[in-house]
Amino acid sequence: MHIRTARPEDAPAIWSIIEPVIRAGETYTLDRDMIETDALAYWLGPDKETFIAEEDGTILGTYYMRPNQAGGGSHVCNCGFMTGADATGRGVARRMCEHALAHARSRGYKGMQFNFVVSTNERAVHLWQKLGFEIVGRLPLVFHHPVHGYVDALVMFQAL
Repeated sequence: MHIRTARPEDAPAIWSIIEPVIRAGETYTLDRDMIETDALAYWLGPDKETFIAEEDGTILGTYYMRPNQAGGGSHVCNCGFMTGADATGRGVARRMCEHALAHARSRGYKGMQFNFVVSTNERAVHLWQKLGFEIVGRLPLVFHHPVHGYVDALVMFQAL
């Protein structure tokens, strides 16, 4: 598996990964009816560095990195990760996060913060903890999950 910076021609493959996640509405606070152009503008926005994980020319996952805050908070980065449904359980998210941690260090970030990890996304919570992230906050009942109703979101952090 190789991870590289996303290119404009990757947009259709990125959309094929992020659309089902957005439509499911289970892990991101994005409008479930978001149209393709808006979703791609968000994921590939100029405020982000966007990457893709690929194997044999097939894009398996994507992530972005950006400063978590402006000014005095810009030394901490934030990331979003999505893995294609066909690639689930193959270590793609782990590999992307390992890449993100190394890339963040190379960019001089002092920490990585996930602002809103939906508590019912147990696979992600478990993986982030295995990779050294700590739960530093719990936001009670702030996410309306389409199956579980109102659930907590977690703030997770790792010093770099």
